[in-house]
Amino acid sequence: MSRAKGKRSETEGQYINMPYAMLKSEAWRSLSGAAIKVWFELHTRYHGGNNGNVRLSMNEAVKALGISKGTAQRAFVELQDKGFIALHQPGNWYGRKAHEWRITTKKMQTVKGAKNASNDWAKWRKKQKTDHESTRRHF
Repeated sequence: MSRAKGKRSETEGQYINMPYAMLKSEAWRSLSGAAIKVWFELHTRYHGGNNGNVRLSMNEAVKALGISKGTAQRAFVELQDKGFIALHQPGNWYGRKAHEWRITTKKMQTVKGAKNASNDWAKWRKKQKTDHESTRRHF
């Protein structure tokens, strides 16, 4: 059975585009497993026009991914520090509202039009150890 060019079958669904430049980047290769799981979970909540409003609370991440709260919190911090996500709108614990995230690999719709993906991860570099740190022994 043939398909119309450019159309996916209903069983294919959405997918995540992962450019080799990102996969081979120092930032991606340094991510923890938990951070990668959180990054994928955030993408399941991205629907094309909601970048900047992608919601995932720490409690949702804990439940969906089977990780602890501490691990989830470290994963969010790591993804921010390495430029894969950015906090767009802080949540409110008392208002029961999750943080709203911007995925830096995706474009974002604004009232002035679409803004290209910032790809902040491409600028991230591992911190160099100082001479003192590299000669210190750990027992």
